[in-house]
Amino acid sequence: MGQSGSKCLCSDAASDGASGSSAQSFVASAKSELRKFPFTPSRSKTSGSHMGKAELSWRNSVMPASLDRRQALKAALLIQRWYRRYCARLEVRRRYTWTIFQSIEYQGEQDQIKLHNFFNALLRHVEHDAASGLVASMSPRHSPTQSDALSRMSVPLDAAIEDIQVESSYKGVRLLFPLTVDSIHSLVSAFKKKRTLHVRYVCLLLREAVLELQKRPVINQVSTSISGQVTICGDLHGKLDDLLTILYKNGLPSAENPYVFNGDFVDRGKKSLEVLLLLLALQLVWPNEVFLNRGNHEDLVMNARYGFCKEISKKFKGSHGPRVLALIEEVYRYLPLGSVIDNTAFVVHGGISQYTDLEKLALVDRSKYVSVLRVPLVDDVETSTLDLASVANPEIAGDGPTSRLADLAEEWKMILDLLWSDPQSSSGCEPNSFRGGGSYFGPDITSEFLDRNDLSFLVRSHECKSDGYELSHDGKCVTVFSASNYYGEGSNRGAYMKLQGRPLAPHYVQYTADTKNKHLTLRERVGRMELSAINELRCQIMASRPKLLKGFQEADPELTGFITTRKWVEVMEQASELKLPWRVLKDKLVAIDPKTGLVDYQSTFRTDKSSNSQDGPSVVEALYRHKSSLEAIFRLIDKDNSGYITMDEFRDACGLLERHASLPSEQIADLAASMDINKDGKIDFNEFLECFRIVESSFQQPDDDDSEEDDD
Repeated sequence: MGQSGSKCLCSDAASDGASGSSAQSFVASAKSELRKFPFTPSRSKTSGSHMGKAELSWRNSVMPASLDRRQALKAALLIQRWYRRYCARLEVRRRYTWTIFQSIEYQGEQDQIKLHNFFNALLRHVEHDAASGLVASMSPRHSPTQSDALSRMSVPLDAAIEDIQVESSYKGVRLLFPLTVDSIHSLVSAFKKKRTLHVRYVCLLLREAVLELQKRPVINQVSTSISGQVTICGDLHGKLDDLLTILYKNGLPSAENPYVFNGDFVDRGKKSLEVLLLLLALQLVWPNEVFLNRGNHEDLVMNARYGFCKEISKKFKGSHGPRVLALIEEVYRYLPLGSVIDNTAFVVHGGISQYTDLEKLALVDRSKYVSVLRVPLVDDVETSTLDLASVANPEIAGDGPTSRLADLAEEWKMILDLLWSDPQSSSGCEPNSFRGGGSYFGPDITSEFLDRNDLSFLVRSHECKSDGYELSHDGKCVTVFSASNYYGEGSNRGAYMKLQGRPLAPHYVQYTADTKNKHLTLRERVGRMELSAINELRCQIMASRPKLLKGFQEADPELTGFITTRKWVEVMEQASELKLPWRVLKDKLVAIDPKTGLVDYQSTFRTDKSSNSQDGPSVVEALYRHKSSLEAIFRLIDKDNSGYITMDEFRDACGLLERHASLPSEQIADLAASMDINKDGKIDFNEFLECFRIVESSFQQPDDDDSEEDDD
């Protein structure tokens, strides 16, 4: 892996050397060095001890073709040294850019979990009778009780589809069930032309997928006895081009070509619905050859923040959006949690922990976990004391209901670990504080798990890798990531893994789906990725401006505006909560005084546009800081995912705060009316943000009315 990666790096950098200014400068320098090397004529072997004048003149004219070997070697080493420095500088830029994107991504996941825990805490503070209604008001995101699950199973899934009619003007694909290979070709053709499938066919496809998934076990059992091989694909995250690239390079599924898709089909990418529908259609056509695992983004709580709910609302207006999401939620509930291939490999989205037990997992009722981030409500068991923090180290014991609660906590933790965990180089197992959920598991945990279950290696996804895959834990743990250009143009390759032969041996296929940027040099790709990462980082810095400024001023008690690099790095690490190489990044983010070498810390907040100086946080900074959380809150209140909040939904949400803040019904009605700016009886997201902006602005107005009146 390392050799192929270095070859690619060198070839790309070599192609870039002809055009880049850095490459030109090093070639010019190398030529100047070559001119310094003396060329001494060799002795004549025939007549006399010295050459004749004619022969010497002829030898001097062709001397560059017969350089002294030692001098030529020095020249080659010089060029090699310059070339390696050039590649090393590019690699440093690529690595810190990668770290920026990854840190921001994980911080966002952590914020989403904190936000969801906040809403759960609110629910726990409301009286039990009211809470049940409020939990229902959060549908379809709440976790059902066992009786709820049974009642939902008894309701025909096509009840929500009966009144959806296909208009005569519809020119798209018309699906007939059961699906065939021709149906797959029609879907691929339509999706490539950016055509949206009619909502009726979307619902029918989702319904058939739910019925198929209900037949599946918790852990898929995949056999290669006929095929002799299997293909494993990692995260796709709504990148349809990557999925189509895989199918083009590796072929459609068949008895000789089975697939395992390892979760995270949706979110972040613009074609999440198309990716999900195509994967479900593939499973319906080849039920014994296509296996789908659940990922941590197969969860509406995550979808509310990372774009899938928003995508559905855009593509299906009115009541159709909530219907589609309700069926998608049913798909999530019944997705298997992992796959075992020939008793050789365990394929799971996130990873494992010391608590992972395949025998216990096989008995889990996975349909209870509508959202893996929230413990399911079980009949006759009080679960209000459970949350992500308490389940990280479950030590609940006892008899009766308490014992059932302990079993539930253990079960929930196992599922969380499967979908959210990451490997670590050190031994042992500990909570995954970086993401906010799951565990970090070391090589000893991997070896013990594989030995206990008589397996050879663990295959997981969940983490973007620059080469599309990565080996860890002495090759026993493999990470496969199939979404190329995940963080931006040229940021990473996608890859899929093929297990072939007897015994099964891994092979990896890498690709980049973005053909527009296929011929960019390494320097151009790194430059574009770096620019995008720095812009993202500036947004995070602006969001933390008050906290950062306070830290800078504490480090500069005389308020000179300048501090040392060491103090600047310390403040950035503590206030931003991002683990980044700030010392390396300082030249990209701040101005340095050329005489003293001190950092102008006010330049940390510079933007392309001039901003008004003020002591407190600006409205723009507040929106930077809270926009993702505000959107998640908006979608939590929007119980039917219609894209707007009705007055009833707003009143239900205000009921969560009723215990801590007395809000009369008249005041709630007035508040809702004031947020409804265009007076259409509902609150859309723009109105929601505008009200937040107005409130932030009112708190930041200078309280100097009295002084102005005194001047008058």
